[in-house]
Formats: sequence, C-alpha cells, structure tokens
Amino acid sequence: MSKLVIRGLHASVLVKADNGDEVAKEILKGVDLEVESGKVYAIMGPNGSGKSTLAYTLAGHPKYVVTSGTAELDGKDLLQMTVDERAKSGLFLAMQYPIEVPGVSVTNFLRTAKTALDGKAPQVREFIKDLNSNMQSLKMDKKFANRSLNEGFSGGEKKRNEILQLKMLQPKIAILDETDSGLDVDALKIVSKGVNDARKTTDLGVLLITHYYRILDYITPDEVFVFADGKVVDKGDAGLAKRLEETGYDKYVDA
Repeated sequence: MSKLVIRGLHASVLVKADNGDEVAKEILKGVDLEVESGKVYAIMGPNGSGKSTLAYTLAGHPKYVVTSGTAELDGKDLLQMTVDERAKSGLFLAMQYPIEVPGVSVTNFLRTAKTALDGKAPQVREFIKDLNSNMQSLKMDKKFANRSLNEGFSGGEKKRNEILQLKMLQPKIAILDETDSGLDVDALKIVSKGVNDARKTTDLGVLLITHYYRILDYITPDEVFVFADGKVVDKGDAGLAKRLEETGYDKYVDA
C-alpha cells in the first residue's frame, strides 16, 4: 500500500508587483491531507481556492515555492525530489491544460517515459500491444500514436491522452487536475471509465480535483475534501459532493 501524506503545507507563487518587482503571494495556507492507494479522494472548491496550486506544488512546478510543511510519498520526502524523481517515485499529474510537444510522437513519448520509470526499455511487441489495447478502450484512433504529443488535439482528445499515459505508466498516486473540464458527456464517460479501469488493474490512489459533481457520478469518491482559502475546510463522504452541487461554496467563502 502506498500513501501520500501532506502536513501543514504552505506554498507561495511569485507574482509581479505594480513596480515590476517579483513578490511572493501565499496560496496554500496549511494543507493537511492523506491519499492512500486503492482509494479515490475528491477535492472540490471555488475558483482561486488553491486546488490546482496544490497539484502543481506536489508535482514540483518551479513557479510554486514551498515555505513550510511536508509532503511524503511512502515515507520519502517528496519536496526534496526533482520533478523526474517525483514521477519515478510513483506520482502522476494529469494536467488541466496538457501542453503540445511538436516533433515528439505519442508512442515515442510513452516509450521514453516507460523506459525512464522502469530503468529499461519495454519489449516493443508487448508495448505496442498494450498501447493499442489502451487506445482502443479510450476510443482513440490508432493514428494518434504517430502524431506529435497533443499537437492539434481537441480538448477531449488531450484529456483522453492524459488517461492513456496514466494507464501505460501505472503510477502509485495520480493527481487529476480538472480532468472533466471541457468534456462533453460521452468523453466524460470514456475518461472516467479509463480511470476506473486503471484502478481495477493496479492499486492506484486518485486525488481528483474538480469543480463539479458530474464526474463523481462515474468515479465514486471514498472521501470528499472542500478547499477554500488555500486549505481544507470540510470533508465527508460522496454525499458531501452532492450537497455542494446544490448549495455551492458560499458558506465556506464567507466564513
């Protein structure tokens, strides 16, 4: 069993002041959170509450500076690791806005990533077999395997490609940052099925960041956390998410 443990995490982002100087603006203000393998945890909250900042801070984005607190994955200090070391330790981030990488095909990207994680190149035949099978399950045309990573992909295609990476790389803990953003109903079902399939075949732990309840119709959370003003302000079971859909976040924002 793997576990991500976050305690008292504070983080700031560098922004430009009116005089042009860079100043630190605190976004995370003492986050306490635990994510275990085999379970789904949903983080919900209003815009600007720090949900995505938490995701990128854990992944090691240089824009975000940790000022205090800890984050450990299986007892190892995540915050002292480089970005690639965090990935190799088993942490995965599906980005809200996946970037395009011209000149690097989906196949080459995945095979290179798999080689870096495993320390050796996968057997070509088995790799291609797994790739085709996973692309088929996500209803991705095989032609995408030879296209540059995310280049010219629609929003839904980019999100499916993120889940393809998840299924191929098999991390311990996956952070899904608004994976449902911009998806129509059919694409949402396909992406959700991909996440659920990954959970069935591995002991994956999922930290699912979302604004809306609709994805939780397809990926049932074991626990729901409400994020406001850079920290967790409430938690409960899947019923809490349903209530948030009906009542909104006003009581947390105005508190």
